[in-house]
Amino acid sequence: MAENIQTYHALDLDEAVSRLHSDRDRGLSRDAVDERSKEYGANQLRKVQQRSVWLILEDQFKSIVIIILAAAAVAAIATARWPEGIALLAVTLVNTLIGFFSEWKAVRSMEALRQLGKHRSRVRRDGEEQEVDAEDLVPGDIAIIGPEELIPADIRLLSVEQLRLNEAALTGESVPVHKTPNAVDEDTPLAERTSMLYKGTSVAEGNGEGVVVATGMDTELGRISEMAEKAQEQATPLQQKLDKLGRRLAWITLSIAAVVAVTGLIAGRDTVLMIETAIALGVAAVPEGLPIVATIALARGMWLMARRNALVNRLTAVETLGATRVIFTDKTGTLTENKMAVRRALTPAGDHELAGTQDRAKEIDDTSLKRLIRISVLCNNATLGDGEEGNSAGDPTEVALLEVGQRFDLSRDELVEELPEQREVSFDPDVMMMATFHHTDDGLLVAVKGSPESVLDKCARIAGPDGDLELIDDQRGQWLERANELAGKGLRLLAIADKQVDSADAEPYDDLRFVGLIGMVDPPRDDIADSIEECQRAGMRVVMVTGDRPDTGQAIGEQVGLAHDGSAAHGSELGDWKQLSDEDRRDLLETNVFARVTPEQKLNLVKLYQEQGEIVAMTGDGVNDAPALKQADIGVAMGKRGTDAAKQMADMVLRDDQFSTIVAAVRQGRIIFANIRKSVIFMLCTNLAEILVVTLASLAQMPIPLRPLQILFLNVLTDVFPALALGVGTGSRDVMNRPPRDPRESVLTLHHWSAIGGWSVIIGACVLAALSLALIWLGFDEMKAITVSFLTLGFAKLWFVLNLRDRGSAVWNNDVVRNPWIWGSLVLCVSLLLLAVYWSPLSGVLQTERPGLNGWLLILGVSMIPAILGAFAPGIRFYSSMRNEET
Repeated sequence: MAENIQTYHALDLDEAVSRLHSDRDRGLSRDAVDERSKEYGANQLRKVQQRSVWLILEDQFKSIVIIILAAAAVAAIATARWPEGIALLAVTLVNTLIGFFSEWKAVRSMEALRQLGKHRSRVRRDGEEQEVDAEDLVPGDIAIIGPEELIPADIRLLSVEQLRLNEAALTGESVPVHKTPNAVDEDTPLAERTSMLYKGTSVAEGNGEGVVVATGMDTELGRISEMAEKAQEQATPLQQKLDKLGRRLAWITLSIAAVVAVTGLIAGRDTVLMIETAIALGVAAVPEGLPIVATIALARGMWLMARRNALVNRLTAVETLGATRVIFTDKTGTLTENKMAVRRALTPAGDHELAGTQDRAKEIDDTSLKRLIRISVLCNNATLGDGEEGNSAGDPTEVALLEVGQRFDLSRDELVEELPEQREVSFDPDVMMMATFHHTDDGLLVAVKGSPESVLDKCARIAGPDGDLELIDDQRGQWLERANELAGKGLRLLAIADKQVDSADAEPYDDLRFVGLIGMVDPPRDDIADSIEECQRAGMRVVMVTGDRPDTGQAIGEQVGLAHDGSAAHGSELGDWKQLSDEDRRDLLETNVFARVTPEQKLNLVKLYQEQGEIVAMTGDGVNDAPALKQADIGVAMGKRGTDAAKQMADMVLRDDQFSTIVAAVRQGRIIFANIRKSVIFMLCTNLAEILVVTLASLAQMPIPLRPLQILFLNVLTDVFPALALGVGTGSRDVMNRPPRDPRESVLTLHHWSAIGGWSVIIGACVLAALSLALIWLGFDEMKAITVSFLTLGFAKLWFVLNLRDRGSAVWNNDVVRNPWIWGSLVLCVSLLLLAVYWSPLSGVLQTERPGLNGWLLILGVSMIPAILGAFAPGIRFYSSMRNEET
């Protein structure tokens, strides 16, 4: 029955009603409604499953590091090593709970934005008008549409009374669209199907009546919802990289443990000792603090973003923006202010730019210009507020005319008091004009505005500087050419005309006098050009994807610094993107402005860039953006004007709808990744040093330098706090002056692994040297000597953190030294190390002894060697081995 939904806009009225077996005057019968309800189901979209508490908890156990920790805990408990097993379980639990509560809070905050209420719709059934739940509508229902209503289904119009629709959420069209019952061509784009109303759009003004042609998932909104469901949500780059790092650590752990175990057994070492050594290696190989550091660094980024009006759904989404190389952005409301403003006024006497201040406008002494503004204010039925958001009402173009009138001290209330309105002829989409009649001393003034083509066609005269002149065809052509030229620059043009008549019954549009043209635009936000310039300086491409006209998109693109050469690409040029030639694909990838883009084309555009290996961020506010928001590596929805569908699919919601907030998030994301990289390098350098000393000591038949609980103490406490301090650093000052890192680049590159290996050898050698000197030179017993190696490693880790400064920075003036959290963590960790020796309950668990003065001199002297080498030794300074993204 409704199988050809896509063609209803091209059918005439009677055929549309007939195909749906309905009756225009009586509507459907009760029996027909019941039958169709069973066939088509409720008029609602499939609900997206929200992330439950259990799903959020389950996600925390997908980290390979958590899995290794849990496995080590099970192994310790299975061999009756209860202290180690309990400690490992406690570390696993802490990691899990931190991640769980951070994401649970984020998800619940997002869900607070997604509250939808039911609404009612008016229909004609059995010849009577009645009100029903919108979800009870069925194909064939005759729907009655009124002002400010939400369209409940896809509807083919049968009649209208000055009906205009807000369709920005579906098509991206920035101004209300006039609707008529007249059929349009079958291949007409969605944004130009004036005979159709689509579910999810809303009435700006007027009334209408139509037949429901599709409900629920069969609607255009349902089709978009289905595309969103099929779109593949991408794992974030940080998730992928940390998982890869975790898997690599797992293999390193297993390989080393196997080698040590086999070697030890061949050498005839005690089996229990080998089990203890294997557990020690397992604990040493895993950076237990990594999930904690990554989670807290991301949670802090989320908190900082919330302070900047960005609500983040997933922790890793903040970091993903830091890896972004392409940002797709909508035009209306994101790059622009989402309100019309008059920018040009053209009269026979001259051409005026009207982007200045109110005082400058008042100084303009041009009778022709003031006549133009005066008529545009009279021919108007909007109302102007007091300047506070939301007080103005009416068509955005008419509000803009009232605002420019106010700048010229031409208030409509005062003008109407002087020239009372006698009659209004509402805008008619068939003639594309509107008129109002006003009392004057000489009769009635008819004020007219409309499209340049329509108004100029009805004008016989033109208001010249010295009086009225006949408007000849050549002049009419010149004015039309001028109007087309300005429209090509993105201005929305209105022609203004007037005449004097004797009666309010006179024909409004005959024998008019042409007064001039007014050009208006949805202006760019004040800060948008600077934000885009910052993105470009940071090596990111910003691409505008809009449902608006190509000339409008191109003009805004030029104003904000996106489109310097060429023109906007039409969405239809995407075609079958998988079949594009290399040349066409290259051209599309070099285009910065796409116009008249459908939801499917937006989705395909994101896929096209992702196939090139790009990390893609997508901003959007409408239901038409939902599939692309889900497909993108990170989806960013607008909080003020965004639809629930957009927020549902987004990873981040901007509560202030500001593009500059995205730029701030990119900066924060880059800082977070750099900080996490430093933390990982710090932990792996020291952890690998632990592996080396345990392995080498085992192979050399020396005492094991570190007990499992001592390693766990160092990794969970004295590692985590400095690593956390690195993770919450403010970052490099020039982080936005570098290009994005290669999306294929790992958390740690080969160069980083080389540096980690080199420094691990140096730190490990220092620990083994301290152990040997304690045994041989100081004559310590085994337990006391192991305490010396334990403390040497602990203090070496603390001093080593100072080597993790940015490339090229001074030893005593760098981001690490300026970070107060670093110094706080060092004081705390020194206190913990002292407690490990001098507080009897902890000392007993860790099996440590007091080293005495000679022991402390040995510990402090040897532990400072790596830090001294990193600070002053030419050629091996650590930052020289740390390649940042720009290299």
